[in-house]
Amino acid sequence: MNRQARLQALSAFLKAQRAKVSPESAGFPAGSRRRTPGLRREEVAQLAGVSPTWYTWLEQGRDIQVSASVLDCVAGALRLTVDERKYLFSLALETGSGGNLLKEEKPKISPSLQTILQELRNCPTIISDRRCQIVGWNQAASHVFLDFEQVPEEERNMIRLLFTRKEFRSLAVNWEHFVSGFLSMFRAYYGQYVEDEWYERFLEEMTALHPDFHQLWEQSRVSSAPEVLLEFRHAKAGKMLFHLTSLQVQGSADLRCGIYTPAPESTTEIKIKRLMERKSPSAASVGTLTE
Repeated sequence: MNRQARLQALSAFLKAQRAKVSPESAGFPAGSRRRTPGLRREEVAQLAGVSPTWYTWLEQGRDIQVSASVLDCVAGALRLTVDERKYLFSLALETGSGGNLLKEEKPKISPSLQTILQELRNCPTIISDRRCQIVGWNQAASHVFLDFEQVPEEERNMIRLLFTRKEFRSLAVNWEHFVSGFLSMFRAYYGQYVEDEWYERFLEEMTALHPDFHQLWEQSRVSSAPEVLLEFRHAKAGKMLFHLTSLQVQGSADLRCGIYTPAPESTTEIKIKRLMERKSPSAASVGTLTE
């Protein structure tokens, strides 16, 4: 993203995080004259040990000098998680991965990963890249979600599909909760690859096309690997419960493996097996280049 977009993202993030910290939990009186929830700017500055003017400029997105040590104090004042700290440092110091991974090469799946993908027979599994572009999936994923083979390759972006395909809209009992998990991962990538302007273009496109995207994006957290319990209402199988586990795939390509494990206390695995016994979608996973 360009410098101005980066500073705007930093400003929005700091404001959102400040609003999440209650005055009482930080040792300040709640008071009755607070116009907005959370801490005041001067209170964050006090907790971080910096001047109110400097913190105000930082939160306003001004192009000022910052250091890692001072940012660490701000992160502590705002009670940021590990992923949120990384996000703050990437935006404030422009220290994303960038570089070699900004090439437009299509990520490939190694034969070993391909084998793992297919062995997870009863666990819908999707492999995506750092832009949430889907590059691989197994048959269970095709049965539970949709037949990705029938989706044009350029449209196989998980964030895009969540907002454009009715299959996803009707599948999750709490669609917004379902979306929030993916947006939290996407935000982690957004901060990590600050040099890649594709993210800014994509966000502008999604905001323009989908009225509900902007609010969900602004409310999204930062998490590189959220673990959540999801309830689906499948058109053919009915109620299904999954634990979503997101794993980073080691290698030259920045790939992520999202595994939907049937909840052990449910009948979800039995339902998946029944779905798999029916006519199978054309669901071979994509990518053949070895690492």
